Amino acid sequence: MRSASDLTARARIRDAALARFGTDGIAGTSVRAVAADAGVSPALVVHHFGSKEGLRQACDDYVLNSIRSGSEADTEALGEILQAATPVRRYLARALLDDTPAARALFTEIVERTEAWLAAGEEEGWVRSSADARARAVTYVSWLLAPLVLGGQVARLLGGDPAETATAVRGARAGLEMLTHGLFTDDRWLTAFTAIDERKRP
Repeated sequence: MRSASDLTARARIRDAALARFGTDGIAGTSVRAVAADAGVSPALVVHHFGSKEGLRQACDDYVLNSIRSGSEADTEALGEILQAATPVRRYLARALLDDTPAARALFTEIVERTEAWLAAGEEEGWVRSSADARARAVTYVSWLLAPLVLGGQVARLLGGDPAETATAVRGARAGLEMLTHGLFTDDRWLTAFTAIDERKRP
């Protein structure tokens, strides 16, 4: 059995790694830097996690569990991402850029849960039907996650880090306004892209 202080040190190292990976990426982070941030020795990091890869896996697992821990009543992507802590959102953004296995798994899971959420909305009458439910879910989730991945550009123009709740909510509200009320006043662009799509089909 590990002592309480041992468990606390492990969590402190993981949190330091989460923040450092989220800022500098996996390749740009060293075990020594994480140890310094956590106030422990590099040997203790290795003792708890074995290697930087083991530390990354622990962070991946933590992020997956953090976003999965939302209430069952709130299973759509927007709520899951906004409820996550800021370091988790920053780590997720970097993980998506680095294309880690956990990022792929999480993206797939959020798409599948969002697709089911939208399908339920269709049945209940508050979501319009779609000719391509999977593409709709993938696009919707991509829109939600794009500000995180493009964090520097979004922050420059909106004046706030999209990993921070205030900016995340501001962007989400603008997106939901477009989704709820629409953006275009006629169907010219939909008609044009529908025609392109139909020409490409065998």
